[in-house]
Amino acid sequence: MNTIEGKVISGYGVASGRGKDPRYPNGTLILQLPHFKQKGLDLRKYYRGTINIDINPLEYSINKPTHFIKRVNWSNFIPPENFYFFEVELVFKEQNYFGLVYMPDPETKTDHHQINTMLEVIMPPIKGIEAGKNVTLLIREECLNFKRK
Repeated sequence: MNTIEGKVISGYGVASGRGKDPRYPNGTLILQLPHFKQKGLDLRKYYRGTINIDINPLEYSINKPTHFIKRVNWSNFIPPENFYFFEVELVFKEQNYFGLVYMPDPETKTDHHQINTMLEVIMPPIKGIEAGKNVTLLIREECLNFKRK
């Protein structure tokens, strides 16, 4: 297992709808969930937003995803996207939570690009987690490769 220390940071707020993008007033995840479920990945038990974790000075590269979903045509505003998901365990305040790293494929993503020192995770609701809080991520070594910038 890779043990990665990180800090919660603010994101675009598009996944949850907090970012006030007029194209996605209720967030992008609520629109994507039925497509993921249809392709075999049910995310209904998770919060309808992502937690952004800054892992700087580390950066990652994709190795072997837990799930890879191709050509998800979830929006009328952008072309279909591919999505990677990786199982992850998040430790916050001595509690362990299980979820997924959520990663739109950089090759098919047209806007709201992310840096490769930040991971977005989908988790069940976590009380008290907010920007500035430290967390630990546990990710299987075969899923993502990590190195110092």
